[in-house]
Amino acid sequence: MSTAQRRFLSEVAALIDKTVTVTTMNNRRYTGTLVGINPDSLSLCLSEAKDEKGNVTPKIVLSGNVVAQILAAEREFDLKGLAERLEKVFPRMVRLYEKEGFIWVMEKIKVTADGVVEGSGPMAERVQRVYNQFISKMKQA
Repeated sequence: MSTAQRRFLSEVAALIDKTVTVTTMNNRRYTGTLVGINPDSLSLCLSEAKDEKGNVTPKIVLSGNVVAQILAAEREFDLKGLAERLEKVFPRMVRLYEKEGFIWVMEKIKVTADGVVEGSGPMAERVQRVYNQFISKMKQA
């Protein structure tokens, strides 16, 4: 498998558990949570799929040969940007683990896209404030 193919499949896999809008070849549109995808056929499964008329189907499986496009309905969290922001407040105390999806601050405070998930005390509270400010700026952008 080429690097481009691996990168493509990685990008598609990153959409798992995210809200997407899928358009089919016959112009039907479904918005829901992508819960599964077959990398060979690009067939996919959406949960709570809403069609253009507002009808909701608990689970829908679409064959890859009918999928025309998949659009991410939400912006991917900028973990690297948050790490850079934290680095300004905590110089040389921030480690980014981008593939794993978290940041270590002072090797005892773990931050993810959901905020501080490990650590407590005044420094963890300060990290959470930086996180909250970062989220506010992302929503304004």
